[in-house]
Amino acid sequence: MHCASTKDPQKVPVETPEVKPVSLPDSLPVHQRLLTKAEELKSYLKGKSNYDQQIAILIDMRQHSGKNRFFVVDLDSMRILKKGLVAHGAGSETGFDDSLRFSNTPNSYCTSLGKYRIGAAYVGNFGRSYKLHGLDASNNKAFERYVVLHRYSCVPDEEQLYPICNSLGCPMLSENFFEEVDALIKKSGKSVLMEIYY
Repeated sequence: MHCASTKDPQKVPVETPEVKPVSLPDSLPVHQRLLTKAEELKSYLKGKSNYDQQIAILIDMRQHSGKNRFFVVDLDSMRILKKGLVAHGAGSETGFDDSLRFSNTPNSYCTSLGKYRIGAAYVGNFGRSYKLHGLDASNNKAFERYVVLHRYSCVPDEEQLYPICNSLGCPMLSENFFEEVDALIKKSGKSVLMEIYY
């Protein structure tokens, strides 16, 4: 029921014809895009009392996987509380450094774009992990696909020049960074909203 790294020889991703390529070049710097997305999520959360209104997680898939692109944001101050590396799905690879593709299709091993509710924690193959519930048409099969937020040892703690390992579609963090993010989610006591965007 869990994602794993594609370094696991038992789990080699298979391309599917439903996967649609998306081109990458963007016109806004990372922090401007982040601020825009944070403002959008703050508006989205208004009136949703079951969600944490103060923190949200944003994942910018336009950033190279060796760069910090997982951000925990304080929606009141619009400050970044935590940032780190996050793996994307092996099926999202296009063979080019400047582009990724995304899919909601089961067994595509792709990352899916959209908003997620971070659900219940559980202990699985990778220790404590979080179930994810896709809230948009682009990711509403996340739970069915067993896309979860989890740690994995192949993800480094520090930025690097070359790509990091891939997952089978899950947002996958380093062991240490997961502990930091987990502490914030546990402290919240309410559902935390996460968005993966491009």
